Amino acid sequence: MIPLHNDTEGSELARGLTLVRGQSNGTGRYDCNPISTAAILLADILPTLVIKLTAPFFIHHIPYGYRVVLCSLTALASFLVVCFSVSTSMSILGVVFASVSSGLGEFTFLSLTSFFHSDVVSYWSSGTGFAGLLGALSYSGLTQAGMSPRHTVLLMVIIPIVLWISYFHLLLRPGELSNWTIQTTCRRPECQPIIERPDSEVRESRLTFSKRVFIIRGLLKYMIPLGMIYFAEYFINQGLFELLFFRKCALNHDGQYRWYQTLYQCGVFISRSSGNCFHLQRIWILAILQILNMIFLLFEVWYAFIPSIWIIFVIILYEGLLGGGGYVNTFRNIRLESPEEEREFAMGAASVADTLGIALSGAVALPFHDHMCRLD
Repeated sequence: MIPLHNDTEGSELARGLTLVRGQSNGTGRYDCNPISTAAILLADILPTLVIKLTAPFFIHHIPYGYRVVLCSLTALASFLVVCFSVSTSMSILGVVFASVSSGLGEFTFLSLTSFFHSDVVSYWSSGTGFAGLLGALSYSGLTQAGMSPRHTVLLMVIIPIVLWISYFHLLLRPGELSNWTIQTTCRRPECQPIIERPDSEVRESRLTFSKRVFIIRGLLKYMIPLGMIYFAEYFINQGLFELLFFRKCALNHDGQYRWYQTLYQCGVFISRSSGNCFHLQRIWILAILQILNMIFLLFEVWYAFIPSIWIIFVIILYEGLLGGGGYVNTFRNIRLESPEEEREFAMGAASVADTLGIALSGAVALPFHDHMCRLD
């Protein structure tokens, strides 16, 4: 499977929209962007949050093929809208399209992993980690080489095309999984009928609303720590990265920000690819470490006591390792612990945790950024 972006949900577009940094205010204590990157984050994450909050209760009525088609079309629209944008509001509309594609894509593909071997969760996590790293490296590398942000983002239209080809022509689906019809995949009477066979009568899902709520309550031991990890992680990324500016550095402010994102994605890719090597059930340990990471960088933003950007680079790589480790271990644990008849629903429903954490971080990072930028 070729996943859409997950963490960076609209990641290439969010990086492409650093073009709004073009009119920074260099007169204050911080070299601030007039439009906070947290504003871009909120445009990128809120549609995803709405999808993930509601999808667990209706998405089982929509066959996978239709979902993937919609993911591909909205991803394509997102790149084209941003490329031909003539205003900031139009560019943010492109981010909204990316968010719809991302939210539906992550929910769909995480649910789809329940039809395959448990190792597929690790492959999925590694793939999303690589997607973020590839997006960061391609944007940073191409713009550093002289290509404009507009042409760089336009080049990314190949991504939804590759997604389409990989799902419909390369993925070996189980025989009971249909793209276009609702059919039943249950082999036992107590199983939830997820899809109905073409020659069978469509049945109502046997996972009732109250049962779904009960399953979600059981997932909170993993969802709450994952949400905390992502809150701290994205507060750093969207509230602090822009303020961690080293004036005596060979890289300008835009360059520093791009490489912060690249190193973060590198850490995410490494840790998300480690799912089959290192297993951790106590996700709350990673949550505490990430919160401490956020507090440390908050002190650095205020007091500027770190002498070299290279130290920040190491901390950001560590931040990515914590975030990716929390993600892959959360979904691996849920995959292994959920009964077969609940697994598809549980995998999709739990994905709201990271999105909620990101949304809350954006809501906090936006006023924090504005406050810091008003300081002399």
